[in-house]
Amino acid sequence: MRTVLNNAAIATVDAEGTEYRDGHVVIEDERIVAVGSGAATGDVEIDARGCLITPGLVNTHHHLYQWATRGLAADSTLFQWLVELYPIWGRLDARITHAAASAGLARLALTGCTTVADHHYVFPREGGDQVAALVEAAGRIGVRAHIVRGSMDRGVSDGGLPPDNLVETTEAALLGTEQAIDAYHDASENARIRIAAGPCSPFSVTEKLMTGAAELARRKGVRLQTHLAETLDEEQQCLAEFGCTPAEYADKVGWLGADVWMAHSVHLAPAAVRRFGATGTGAAHCPTSNGRLGTGIAPVRDLLDAGAPVGLGVDGAASNESGGLGEELHQALLQARQRGGPTALTVREALHMGTMGGARCLGREGELGSLEPGKLADLAVWDLGGLLYAGIEDPVAALVLGATPPLKLVMVGGETIVAEGELRTADESVVAGELASAARRLR
Repeated sequence: MRTVLNNAAIATVDAEGTEYRDGHVVIEDERIVAVGSGAATGDVEIDARGCLITPGLVNTHHHLYQWATRGLAADSTLFQWLVELYPIWGRLDARITHAAASAGLARLALTGCTTVADHHYVFPREGGDQVAALVEAAGRIGVRAHIVRGSMDRGVSDGGLPPDNLVETTEAALLGTEQAIDAYHDASENARIRIAAGPCSPFSVTEKLMTGAAELARRKGVRLQTHLAETLDEEQQCLAEFGCTPAEYADKVGWLGADVWMAHSVHLAPAAVRRFGATGTGAAHCPTSNGRLGTGIAPVRDLLDAGAPVGLGVDGAASNESGGLGEELHQALLQARQRGGPTALTVREALHMGTMGGARCLGREGELGSLEPGKLADLAVWDLGGLLYAGIEDPVAALVLGATPPLKLVMVGGETIVAEGELRTADESVVAGELASAARRLR
């Protein structure tokens, strides 16, 4: 089957930044076979006139289960927010997680996202198979998922933040992570599901779990993620307990490297930024969530200049009730310019972060993140017709600076996930009803 998208503006996000004002993308089976100017022919030809085609967006940090607890602790700091929500999350079961994840993934797909990294670190003792619930939701909606099997082994009685009934033993956390890898991780190039290891944060896990998870991940050939340097509270706690900053602590326990991407990375000293760049450590930048919780503005320009991979993340819907990825392009640009001035981030750098930057964070830059022959056909077709975009000169500027455009088409591996602004893999009203029921039951 040869599918052709014709007559569109195209931002390939390849190494040369190639763009076409009026071009085509040709797909055979699950891969892109040609991108160029003018029209092409195929078995199925789609007229994408008035649209912009980009790679599918890559979400490098999320907590899908939080779709069942949106709107709570609306005016709290991060630590206050966690203290209020942990007891509620302690009542999660697999049905609630599946409903929340299905809704969250549907929203992401409807905002141009084709690959999602979900950090799930809440495993109530009577909660059922949480990882299976996430895997099934990803299959239902049709996106690629990197499920970060999170963990916490340091409860309140040990000086941590989560309640004791929500933490695992170190051994159970490592065993659960290994079991998830063995059951679900797919190392093939076109994988729909991959697993990573993800102790939650320095204030909710022990050093033994941090080092054990790093050893396990490297033995199994999977990646690592944790929350790091998100707030000043975290930095103060690390200084008091360990005598070093969160980034220095991560370095000490073997958590900087090309197989690691950190969530948030807001409070990084210049030396830490250089160390991220030197080691190839990635950063998942979550601008809306950082703004919602007032945690600060990440040093994105400095990280990019240092050579560190930087992707975009939505973060959990309990700290970003919108839950869409397309708008994070806009928020990332605004925050960078607020911090560093009007030249701190260009519209194309914002798009790069949302596509190739995210693919680099996940170790998939050879498969995803740009529109090039041989790569997987994960793409978004943004409709720039109508009042909001009429006459706008630069389609990439329209995408990044304007309201998030509606989607004519979203494809994952050449399969249609969204068409004409509607989810085609599941009934949105059914998904919404399941979420509403799950949220009521949880609360």
